[in-house]
Amino acid sequence: MATTDDDRRPKYQRIADSLREAIQSGHYGPGDRLPGENDLMTTYGVARMTARQALSVLRDEGVAEARKGAGVFVRAFRPIRRRGIERLARDQWGTGQSIWSADIENRALEVDRITVTEEKAPDRVNAVLNLTDDETTCVRRRRFILDGKPVLLATSYLPTALVAGSAIAREDTGPGGTYARLAELGHEPVHFREEIRSRMPSKDETEQLTMSAGTPVILICRTAFTDMGRPVELNEMTLDAASYVLEYDFDAGPRGTPTNR
Repeated sequence: MATTDDDRRPKYQRIADSLREAIQSGHYGPGDRLPGENDLMTTYGVARMTARQALSVLRDEGVAEARKGAGVFVRAFRPIRRRGIERLARDQWGTGQSIWSADIENRALEVDRITVTEEKAPDRVNAVLNLTDDETTCVRRRRFILDGKPVLLATSYLPTALVAGSAIAREDTGPGGTYARLAELGHEPVHFREEIRSRMPSKDETEQLTMSAGTPVILICRTAFTDMGRPVELNEMTLDAASYVLEYDFDAGPRGTPTNR
């Protein structure tokens, strides 16, 4: 561990930094066991609590994971590269592909929980979808699992009057998903707006996403609009921050004329 006399970082942080550097350099690869508490105590001459705190830092960052009775290992899960623009292209869902196929390559994706209900939406949703208090929404709630790891919770709200009787109101929406079905109904989405922020997860989110303590979530709120500027879907997504890289690939160009969307 490289230190200097004026390095005032806590000892546990210096140990965590050293282990992280060893992981980044390839000294410890995905799935490798990291030095345990006893090893760190001997190597760095620290108390057990200090060694435990150092390993806890790496777990909280999502770099490492604890396996009961076996130790702490470098996390082997490969982050998802979420291609924010490519995945929403008409050439994606319009040809019957899932928007997820732009992100996961040949990895195993499954939706292990899904419910579809008709509900009165919260005021924030009604405001975005321009609905009155008397109107209801078709609400689709899903949990997505990739390579056996829960990575995303998603709740979509669509005006009931728009989608009633269609495949959108069923669990299986068919090839191309919700956006392909909206196009068939004459409400093809042509413009999307995503708002992104982050925070610490709630207890329920931590449990549903089986997240390590201290790992934040990424919140993405996406609104889909028709060519007339009508909002037809609001999708609120909660992502395990340790499982994602958000990628946006686009050309530079003149700033567009502001719209009323």
